[in-house]
Amino acid sequence: MSWNEPGGGKKDPWSGRNDEKNPPDLDEAIRSLQDKLGGLFGGGGGGGNKSPGNTMKTFGFLVGGAVILWGLSGFYIVDEGNNGVVTRFGKYTETTQAGLNWHLPAPIEQVSIVNIMKNRTIEVGYRGGGGGDLIAGSVPREALMLTKDENIVDVRLAVQYQVKDAKQFLFNVVNPAETLKQVTESAERGVVGSSKMDFVLTEGRSEVVAQIKQEVQQVMDAYGAGILVTSVNLQDAQPPEPVQAAFEDAIKAREDEQRLINEAEAYSNDVVPKARGAAARKSQEAEGYKEQVIARAQGEASRFTNLWTEYKKAPEVTRKRLYIETIQSVLSKTNTVMVDVKGGNNLLYLPLDKISKQAIDIDVANESQPGTTQTHQPDPVFRSTARGRDVRGR
Repeated sequence: MSWNEPGGGKKDPWSGRNDEKNPPDLDEAIRSLQDKLGGLFGGGGGGGNKSPGNTMKTFGFLVGGAVILWGLSGFYIVDEGNNGVVTRFGKYTETTQAGLNWHLPAPIEQVSIVNIMKNRTIEVGYRGGGGGDLIAGSVPREALMLTKDENIVDVRLAVQYQVKDAKQFLFNVVNPAETLKQVTESAERGVVGSSKMDFVLTEGRSEVVAQIKQEVQQVMDAYGAGILVTSVNLQDAQPPEPVQAAFEDAIKAREDEQRLINEAEAYSNDVVPKARGAAARKSQEAEGYKEQVIARAQGEASRFTNLWTEYKKAPEVTRKRLYIETIQSVLSKTNTVMVDVKGGNNLLYLPLDKISKQAIDIDVANESQPGTTQTHQPDPVFRSTARGRDVRGR
């Protein structure tokens, strides 16, 4: 419809000035918002004419809802193995255990959750790498230390600890982990500095670790850090890298020394018993010879006593018997046979083979037992022949 048609009004299609709208009224917008809020909380919808009582009721509902939401925000849950530390305007209030708890919401009170069952680890002297590399690299400033015998060793420790008091852990020490690390390094230097290098590197490793753990726990308890040291592990202890080759040579020399000592002890254990056995045998032989000589001397003395008794009874007979026995003893040791042929017959039998053999046996027996006097009786045949022919040199 054109602008000049009936009912078209006086619109000017070229100027468009009649299409412009006035900006909205601010009071009208506020009034509309109040109507909507009043309808939401049960107020009447009679336009902008609202009483002051309805307005205060609406405000009270808003404040009450906000207070309820604020109070509900104070509920919190502490998981198993954790403690909740409640502070009021930054000051410690209480420590809560696992479960559902409530505190005055922020900004009045705040809760800090501390895991008291987690095993935490600090590294002294090295820094662990990822994956399976437990020791990525040494930190010389922390690892190198002086021993009692003025040697330098590279010691690397891993300390595991737990939180035993959440309040002390949060408030008594500014940085508990760094404090524990410095205390461990100090205790480590003290223990290693009072020990020799060989003791630290070999048989004293467990003792060194035990002393370090004890001293670290004592210092942390004195600080009130709320930390419990569960274990101290000696990851590595060795000479510094520039002198490792020389140290290995020294270890090999020490092992060679010990090997030679063991071989010498084995040889000694083999020779000494044999020597002791030979000495004991010689001693027993000497004792036997002693007993033999004593017995022989006692026998000779007893025989002489008996002979003296018999001599006093029959001097002539005894003298003659002694003479015959002496001549018999002398002649039995020679190969000479004395025969009295006067008044004898032409046929004479002498067992020369037995006589000679008897003399040889007597000589051999005397040589085997030097210094002993053997009394041998002549062969019975010789005695009978001697008596028959008067073999006495007369």
